Amino acid sequence: MSALTFAGVLHAADAIAGELPPTPSWIYPALNEAVGAQVVVKHENVQPTGAFKVRGGVSLAAGLTDAERQAGLISASTGNHAQSLAYAGRLAHAPTIVVMPVTAPEEKAHATRLLGAEVIRHGATMTESCQHAMEIATERGMRFVSPGDDPAIVHGHATIYLELLRRHPDLEAIYVPVGSGSGAAGACVVRDELAPNCKIIGVQSAAAPAAYNSWRSGRVEQAACDTRFSGIATSSGSQLPLSVMHGRMNDFLLVDDFQILDAMRLFSTAAHTLAEGAGAAALAGLLQDTEHPQRCAVVCSGGNADGSEIADIAAFAAMA
Repeated sequence: MSALTFAGVLHAADAIAGELPPTPSWIYPALNEAVGAQVVVKHENVQPTGAFKVRGGVSLAAGLTDAERQAGLISASTGNHAQSLAYAGRLAHAPTIVVMPVTAPEEKAHATRLLGAEVIRHGATMTESCQHAMEIATERGMRFVSPGDDPAIVHGHATIYLELLRRHPDLEAIYVPVGSGSGAAGACVVRDELAPNCKIIGVQSAAAPAAYNSWRSGRVEQAACDTRFSGIATSSGSQLPLSVMHGRMNDFLLVDDFQILDAMRLFSTAAHTLAEGAGAAALAGLLQDTEHPQRCAVVCSGGNADGSEIADIAAFAAMA
């Protein structure tokens, strides 16, 4: 497994530049007031697939060999990586399969099919889906793309923080939503080069704490995955992100699903933004951090809220 490097991030940024323009990073007075700090929101919800993970797909597509394109791509995902891989397959003209847990939202499965990928439903968890995808890859000779352990994917995700810190070099902290940890690892790599004094703070659902447990122990851990939010519904840590996060990420916060839902509500009212649960996790962490700095950023990693999430936001807002 290759190491993650700043040079790798710059290479990914060059590959992405021709396909994806930089996403905006805005400051909202109403959000600042609610948080009690100046908050920069990095809007990955405006990507063509509705989430940051498309960056990884474009980065991957740029480096595929002719043999890999012909053999095709396969991976596993709860939804956002699925659309990223489908996007990559379309760019590279490569057959693409994504194995999705049976619990993944149908809206995300449908969006993946519309991008040209075949969707196979298998397993109750990402661990089971990944195992099935690897078996198919072996049987058919396809290129298996790990959602969290492929350097091209993680370098692509890291370009978020390249854009963010080039525009806002004086940030004191960045709150990063964590599923596998690819975004948090990428943030650490870029931070070390561009803004060494900026803290990187991971945020994960307490109902799916595999990456958090892995960060604490320094080894890949498994954990129960009971969160309602598919974008951060991972049951295992990932070795490549962990190799960077452990010892380099400043802090890691766990929030419950109701705190994430409250952050989704606040995004919608104070920042004119529809965020899915994963996309609001960073804001949920900031809201629970009583020692947050006065100039920070949160990454709204995705806006692919399904119908039940949107209904939950409305119900939660009515109770507030």
